[in-house]
Amino acid sequence: MTADMWIALIILVGAIVLFVIEWLRVDLVAIGVVVALMLSGLLTVQESLAGFSSTAVITIAALFVVGGAMFYTGIAQVMGERLLRIAGTNETRLIVVIVIAVAFMSAFISDTGVVAVMLPAVISLTVTAKIAPSKLLLPLAIGSLLGGATTLIGTPPNIIIADLLRDSGLTPFGFFSYTPMGILIMIVGILFMAMVGRRLLPAHVPHRDVQSVETAEELIALYRLPDNLFRLRVRHNSPLVNQTIAESGLGQRFLVTVIRIVRPTEPQMLARLGEQRILLQPDEQQIHDVTDVVVQPDDILVVQGDGNAIAAAAALWNLAVQPASTSDQESLVTDEIGIAEVLLPPRSALIGKTLPEIRFGTTYRLTVLDIRRPGEERALNLKQTTLQFGDTLLVQGEWKNIQALKSRRRDFIVMGEPQGVSGGLNRKRAPIALLVLLGMLVLIVTGITSVATASLVAALAMVLTGCLTMDEAYESVNWKSIVLVAGMLPMATALEQVGLVNLVADGFVDVLGDFGPRIVMMGLFLLTTLFTQVLSNTATAVLIAPVALATANRLGINPYAFLMAVAIAASTAYVTPVASPVNTLVMGAGNYRFIDYAKIGIPLVVVVMLFTMVALPFLWPF
Repeated sequence: MTADMWIALIILVGAIVLFVIEWLRVDLVAIGVVVALMLSGLLTVQESLAGFSSTAVITIAALFVVGGAMFYTGIAQVMGERLLRIAGTNETRLIVVIVIAVAFMSAFISDTGVVAVMLPAVISLTVTAKIAPSKLLLPLAIGSLLGGATTLIGTPPNIIIADLLRDSGLTPFGFFSYTPMGILIMIVGILFMAMVGRRLLPAHVPHRDVQSVETAEELIALYRLPDNLFRLRVRHNSPLVNQTIAESGLGQRFLVTVIRIVRPTEPQMLARLGEQRILLQPDEQQIHDVTDVVVQPDDILVVQGDGNAIAAAAALWNLAVQPASTSDQESLVTDEIGIAEVLLPPRSALIGKTLPEIRFGTTYRLTVLDIRRPGEERALNLKQTTLQFGDTLLVQGEWKNIQALKSRRRDFIVMGEPQGVSGGLNRKRAPIALLVLLGMLVLIVTGITSVATASLVAALAMVLTGCLTMDEAYESVNWKSIVLVAGMLPMATALEQVGLVNLVADGFVDVLGDFGPRIVMMGLFLLTTLFTQVLSNTATAVLIAPVALATANRLGINPYAFLMAVAIAASTAYVTPVASPVNTLVMGAGNYRFIDYAKIGIPLVVVVMLFTMVALPFLWPF
């Protein structure tokens, strides 16, 4: 091996190690790869940055926007809900319907987005059917992965492999090139889940029953909010007077949550009869958005928290402690005010930060009453807890502010469909979004324009027609994935230029070539699926697809079967919870453990691989 080969190999191995141990974000590692390639001299500056202008990267970004429009107009939600209505309560039928539903949706829009939309609906379904969430949520994730493999735009690896063929001077895979094998694999996956997989699915009892709660009243009872509800009356000589709630530090210092402020109002004189006055005592002023409110004497702070913490706060600020009234308990949920649970998805900007760092109350105009984490029985500190993916926040505030969280799909998943939060979607634009999507598919299928052109036209049309705003378009793009692809594409270029791709291809031919192309293809499938379990499927496709192409050239055979095998294997991210964001997304809600994924994922990978080895050469002869 040459010195350049060793340098490229060190950069590649370093990146893979960092991907696996997750010391750094994957997009930061990808940028590090670009910088390393520049500094090492393996690639020029232009070559190192070429990934950011790649048609594959632009196409993937545009498709995120198109998919975002499907969510913001409510099309994805309506499709999911209607399909689930026919499922009934039979466990096997539920599994089959869920897999089919998410597979169909994932063929055209982001699988992570589909799972995020379907997750609350499926959890509610488990309550109706009286089935453990762990019986349905893993099939939900697997279905999205099966569906992504059925079309060109279903998953980024398919786009990357099609671009590789085009750049190599070969006819690229078309929109439906993946469909025959994809549908066959999907049928195999559904049959496996219905006959074998359902027996391997765990029946875990959730750490708590919150995931299955549907109404605000049930949440109040479950979190025992009335037990921790008190009134604090502000005395005239209290140091709290003329301070805002935010300045007082009640929440940060004592973990006391101010739910609302009851402010007495001055009586109004209606008439005077001699020395007698007739006064009207108006209703007390109820202030719910309390963060920036300046406290006045005689204000009543309705607070929630531990009794000892509230007593300490009252002593410091010279406040009179009073028991909560029945009206205080009833006011937790009204036509204007409510509570809801929100789950933090993988790409949430809140992950890695504490509530004070986020300034949650000021930013979202809501109060966090509790934080729950899968596997954690103890109460989490609202001030010091660093938020993680899968955390559930119990929030309280005006319904309109809770509803606003539904539009921030990157940061929050509002669990269930709490009363007062049914809006938030631009449903009037749904027919337009559907027409734009169909128009894009027609352009791609007929070949009138390239995939990149069609996807960009569709993304632009979605914004211009008001299906989503430009800000929502930016929020729809998974920028971490975009940077990851753009950073790893130059790595593939470097591996080819220094000769490592050909070296690995020669190794495949030398070791497995005598056994025939089917066995070589199986070796490529196994290598790809192994990488997919620890890396992203996108990064895996970027690295392995050139090896598959070079191996086919060494054997002197048609490369399409090898590249199709890599595409299928890149979507077999069933074995670990970190293999795909959809696996991680269902982990907390289903109370899954690592072994649960392996028990069902390994047999499914084996079945898919064996079926692929048998069927693929008939569709794409060597």
